[in-house]
Amino acid sequence: MSLLTRLGGPTQEVKERKESFIKARSFSKLTDLEVKLHNHLVDEIKKPENQDKDMDLLIEALANDFLEREGEQLTFEEKKQLMSDISHELTGFGPISPLLADPRVTEVMVNGPNDVYIEVNGKIEKTEIHFRDNMHVLRVIEKIVSPLGRRIDESVPMVDARLPDGSRVNAIIPPLALNGPTVTIRKFSDTPFTIYDLLRMGTLSENMANFLKTAVESKLNIFISGGTGSGKTSTLNVLSSFIPRNERIVTIEDAAELKLSQDHVVSLESRPQNIEGQGEITIRDLVRNSLRMRPDRIIVGEVRSAEALDMLQAMNTGHDGSLGTGHANSPRDMLARLETMVLMSGFDLPVRAIREQISGALNLIVQQSRLKDGSRKITKITEVQGLEGDIITLQDIFVYSEQHNPNTGKVIGKFVSTGIIPHCVEQLELAGHNVRPLFKGEW
Repeated sequence: MSLLTRLGGPTQEVKERKESFIKARSFSKLTDLEVKLHNHLVDEIKKPENQDKDMDLLIEALANDFLEREGEQLTFEEKKQLMSDISHELTGFGPISPLLADPRVTEVMVNGPNDVYIEVNGKIEKTEIHFRDNMHVLRVIEKIVSPLGRRIDESVPMVDARLPDGSRVNAIIPPLALNGPTVTIRKFSDTPFTIYDLLRMGTLSENMANFLKTAVESKLNIFISGGTGSGKTSTLNVLSSFIPRNERIVTIEDAAELKLSQDHVVSLESRPQNIEGQGEITIRDLVRNSLRMRPDRIIVGEVRSAEALDMLQAMNTGHDGSLGTGHANSPRDMLARLETMVLMSGFDLPVRAIREQISGALNLIVQQSRLKDGSRKITKITEVQGLEGDIITLQDIFVYSEQHNPNTGKVIGKFVSTGIIPHCVEQLELAGHNVRPLFKGEW
C-alpha cells in the first residue's frame, strides 16, 4: 500500500500542484487562442472595406465569428473575458486599460509582466492583472510613446510621455530595469479639481481657501512645495483657476498637465533631445522665451533645475502673480532647494545675493503633504517676510495640527490659524480684500 493510500488520499500539496497544473494548461490554451484571435483581427482591420467602420463594433463582430469557429471549448465567461482583453489590446493599452478607465485609481505601476500595482485613496495595493511576458509590456509602452514621435529601446531605455487624456507616463526597460519593463502612470482627472473639491476632501479649510484666493487675485508670488504624490499639481491647478479671465497666462511644463479654465492661456512643453543628442528644449529655455510673450502670469509646473534663477528674476522684475511647484519637505527646505537650483545655473553668485533674490521674489509658500492614512493636506501656508542678516525669515500663517485616531489609524487633525497678521495683508487690502477676520487663531 502506498503512503498516499495509507493517509487516506492525496496530500494538500499534491492537490495544489494538480490545480496549478490545470490552471496553467487552461491559461496556455487561452493564451494561444488570444494570439490567434489577435492576429486574425489585425489582418481583418487592415482590409480596405473595414477602414471606415466603427472600430469597437467591427472588433466585436469579427471576434464573435472567430470564437464561434475556434472557441467551442470555452465557456461563456471565458469568451467574454477574451473579447474584453482583445478589445483592450487593440483599442487601448492592454491589460491596464480597465485601470486607466477607473476613476478611483490615481496611479498605475507595472513592475514587469507579473506585478501590477495601483494607488487608490492614497494607498498602494497589488492587482491580479498580469501581462503575458516582457514583450507584451514593451508593446504597450511602444503604443504609448510612438504617437508622440518617441522611441524606447536599448539605446534609449528611459522615456517620459503622456497619454491623450494628459496622464503622465514614465517607462524604463532592461538592462536598466532588472524586473523587466517598468511603467508608472500618474492619472489626472478629465475634469480638474475645483476649490470646492479640495474643501470636500479636507485638503484645506475654508479660511485658508479664501486667503489663497485673495492672494492669487492680488498677484502674490506663490510656490507650492511637497513630496511626490502629495497633490502639488492639483493644488496648482486650483490656484490657477483664481486668475482673472482678462489676464494672459503662460504655462511651462515638462509634460502638459495643467487644465486651466481661462481662455487666454498659452501652454508650453519642454522637449527632450533626439536620438542624435540634439534638439533639446529645457524648462529654462521656455521660461526665458516666455518673458518675450507679454505674460501677465507665468506658471511653471515644476521647478527643478537652473530655471529657478530665471523664474526668480521674472518675479523680481514685474511679473507678479507667478506660480510654481517644487519638491521639498518643508517651506525652509524649499528655500534651500531654490538656492541649490540657482547655483545649478552656472553663475558663481554669493549666497546672500541668491537669498535676496528669493526673499524679494516669493510671497507665500504652500506646503502640501500626503499623510500616513493616504489623505493629502495643505499642512502650512507660510509667508516669506524678507532677509534679516543672511537668513530668510519665514512666518507660518496657517498650519495643520496633526492628530491620529488610535482605533482606526485615521488622521483627525485640524487646521489652525497662528493668529499672526501677515505682512502681505496690506497688498491684499490695496487690491480691495478684507482678510483680517481670517487670522483669528484656532477654529
